[in-house]
Amino acid sequence: MTDAKPTLLAIYDMDKTVTRRATYNGFLLHMAFNKAPWRLFLAPLLPIGLALYALKLWDRARLKQFSQTLLIGHRVPTARFAKYLESHADIVVGKNVYPQLLARVAEEKAAGYRHVMATASYRLYVEAIAKRLGFDDIIATDLATDSTGHVLARIDGHNCYDAAKLDRVKGWMETHGLSRENCHIRAYSDHVSDAPLLSYADEPFATNPHGPLARLAASNGWPILDWRDPKA
Repeated sequence: MTDAKPTLLAIYDMDKTVTRRATYNGFLLHMAFNKAPWRLFLAPLLPIGLALYALKLWDRARLKQFSQTLLIGHRVPTARFAKYLESHADIVVGKNVYPQLLARVAEEKAAGYRHVMATASYRLYVEAIAKRLGFDDIIATDLATDSTGHVLARIDGHNCYDAAKLDRVKGWMETHGLSRENCHIRAYSDHVSDAPLLSYADEPFATNPHGPLARLAASNGWPILDWRDPKA
């Protein structure tokens, strides 16, 4: 009697791992330009939030909420978002995704991997992007909604970042009946904040890493994938 084959999981961060540039500001500007162009005049106020974050008076969740309130609004009907999410995803996939990512996903799918996007970005706009890239599941930051279905500029639960991202991955696995010992996990990220997830994986890949992650990868012997290099 042979042991069952493990479930193969490939878990990817999104911003600067799958995409060349972060997607959040582009999402905010896309929504503001299409939904309420007058809000673009509020964009000069964004550095206030960045300064408070830099001073550690705000966390990342507070900064996100401030930016969303300025450029989209505090309370928006879901239908107003839906109208522009597909066009935003078309822009991201068409102009902001590493071609090496597409080849990697295709190769892994042929090998039987299940693809999971695990990102601090909002599920609201990640879903359309992930679907276009062939991902099977999404773990992301959720936005709160009120009783009338309006999307609020408030995170529901925790920002899917750092150790909280690993907790979300573990919770997702439990929900789907996947035990760690019966899974083989690949994890990809550009940022040292994903060290908990990378350490959890069987195959951690520092992908387009910034300096701190590149140094951590070197000390831990993790492979480095640099898709920013045209020769890679």
